[in-house]
Amino acid sequence: MKLATLKDGSRDGTLIVVSRNLKHAIKADDIAPTLQAALDDWDYISPQLVDRYDALNRAPGSRAFDFDTKQCAAPLPRAYQWADGSAYVSHAERLRKARGAEMPKGYRSDPLMYQGGSDAFLGPCDDILLESDDWGIDLEGELAVITGDVPMGIAAKKAGEHIRLLMLVNDVSLRNLAAAEIAKGFGFFQSKPSSACSPLALTPDELGPAWDGGKLSLPLIVEVNGETLGRPNAGVDMTFEFPRLIAYAAKTRPLAAGAIVGSGTVSNAGHGTGPACIAEKRAEETIAAGAPTTPFLKFGDRVRIEMLDAEGNSLFGAIAQQVARYTPPK
Repeated sequence: MKLATLKDGSRDGTLIVVSRNLKHAIKADDIAPTLQAALDDWDYISPQLVDRYDALNRAPGSRAFDFDTKQCAAPLPRAYQWADGSAYVSHAERLRKARGAEMPKGYRSDPLMYQGGSDAFLGPCDDILLESDDWGIDLEGELAVITGDVPMGIAAKKAGEHIRLLMLVNDVSLRNLAAAEIAKGFGFFQSKPSSACSPLALTPDELGPAWDGGKLSLPLIVEVNGETLGRPNAGVDMTFEFPRLIAYAAKTRPLAAGAIVGSGTVSNAGHGTGPACIAEKRAEETIAAGAPTTPFLKFGDRVRIEMLDAEGNSLFGAIAQQVARYTPPK
């Protein structure tokens, strides 16, 4: 099924069910007021949501309304956990090669992961608000899973059983702030503002044969100002599949229902598909010619991240945002 969160002026929005063709939606707050509430009692709630989804697909009915992604918050406007991995090693390899840095020891046997801010996810069409466009504003096209409760110490072979939903993420990064934070040796913070999520979160069965339980083998389409930046296939060159990432995140702590685990920037080892972020494009240019030519995002720039199924239909809806100036309170 396809689930979304309708903006209603509250912190967590209203849970809605969206038709498979993305044309219609219906509120589900009589079943569960929010997506988090549904995840908290998934085994009981999800069959009721499936019944409503099936009915909506058969005939919209009088309670249905036209689905509009602009009215959507992130599926989870705030979440208990946002653990972002780096599952596509080719991405990290390119970035480090461009700056003459070595990859960390064991990087192909142990995932890289950081804990991001999860208290204020952006909706799919919300502006990327920042004070300065000198901060090296970048988009990062990613996939993410939303889990149920995950016990501490779970093995990777069992971790996939706890995947409840999948969605797309724009993990906004401020590249010109990141270097100083990395140099401190204590991880990202200011260089990782709020991320944006696709309007829809899908149960794995909606993905058909493209989903094998660990990875989703479809291209991720990333555009900047209407021009394609890249179309890397999310099922190719994924060194660490989602069950491995979940197990890594849960090695020393349990994960609560509603935890979000990201893939990191989707990247293919070959150069034919193009990148899912500007930093990787700039790294390619530096490796090839000694210096980058592609600029980072500026105020007014627009980004779009989307994934289509084999028939060309949008699976998750699109993340479609504009970079805009933020004026802080005085």
